[in-house]
Amino acid sequence: MALSFMDGNEALARGAIAAGCNFFAGYPITPATTILSNMLKMLPPRGGVCLQGEDEIASMGYCIGASMAGKKALTATSGPGISLYSEQISFAIGGEIPLVIADVQRLGPSTGSATRGADSDIQFLQWGSTGGVPVIVLAPKDALDCYLLARHAFNYAEEFRCPVFIASNKEIGMTKESFDLESVTLPAVVERKAFSGVNYLPFAAEPDAAPPFLPIGGNTLVRQTSSTHGPDGYITNDPEVIAGSQERLRRKILDHVERITLYEEDIKPGSDTLIISYGVTVRAVADAVEILTEAGRPVSSLTLKSLWPVPEALLLEKAADFRRVVVVEMNLGQYVHEIRRVLGGGRVEFFGQMNGVLITPTQIMEVLCNA
Repeated sequence: MALSFMDGNEALARGAIAAGCNFFAGYPITPATTILSNMLKMLPPRGGVCLQGEDEIASMGYCIGASMAGKKALTATSGPGISLYSEQISFAIGGEIPLVIADVQRLGPSTGSATRGADSDIQFLQWGSTGGVPVIVLAPKDALDCYLLARHAFNYAEEFRCPVFIASNKEIGMTKESFDLESVTLPAVVERKAFSGVNYLPFAAEPDAAPPFLPIGGNTLVRQTSSTHGPDGYITNDPEVIAGSQERLRRKILDHVERITLYEEDIKPGSDTLIISYGVTVRAVADAVEILTEAGRPVSSLTLKSLWPVPEALLLEKAADFRRVVVVEMNLGQYVHEIRRVLGGGRVEFFGQMNGVLITPTQIMEVLCNA
């Protein structure tokens, strides 16, 4: 065993480098700033590039340009920065530009409380860009998860050629803890598929896949546009071509939901209640489950580590045998709407708060015992 002692932001930075990240650009913002400072220390000695942009918009632009040139790019921000990223997130989605965006969430709206955590941005990460195209959002529960999910995030970004979000939280990002890096099984590093033919069409792909890649600035002309385009990269207004492109952007994510789905479960024999949670709240849920189970009132739990696309098949399977489903979130109710959509609203209860204070095991037990 080799114990490490670090916070979630440092673990995320180390995980990104282990995944092959060689470019970072960002702007200082609490509570994500130490991702920038860690990358500044770690990337240049490894031959990578780390930039502090003049603002969030510029930082996203740098990452997009670096990715188009073939780099594995990471940026990090919090809620106000995500708002500024929005236009270029849409560009990355439509242009199929892979990159990873770490959102170390704080309490909103707007400037909110910079030093207070909350899962404020869960809906915004999916719907905060134009077009309504699916995105991939991963949610770590602790520092070790930040390391592991950074690897998954870069793999998904490379394979599906899309932006991937890591929805961390101030309480995870800025809290140091001990963990064993050797205890986690890392997936193999994935690289984007390179084009190997003669006539390159930058957006030509199978109906459920991302196109092969060639970098801008190489020997082959590569077209890129933020407008609707055909396989050749030229702007088009042809309804059939546009519809085909939109459908492929959906299918390349939604047809692979099960492979993108990441979760943990703790199913207790004899329990009739399932708690669903994500992020830092998972740890309070785990304590509540343990206390209640030892007291003779077993409760089961499901931890979601991939939030978008919604793992509908997983939710239906895991909730099938339970009379009661309780969703616990560190907000006023965002992801619970998706769970009610999938499972039906009748047996799904919600508990959450967004006041800058962590949800405690005692609060969760009070909810569970008031059935």
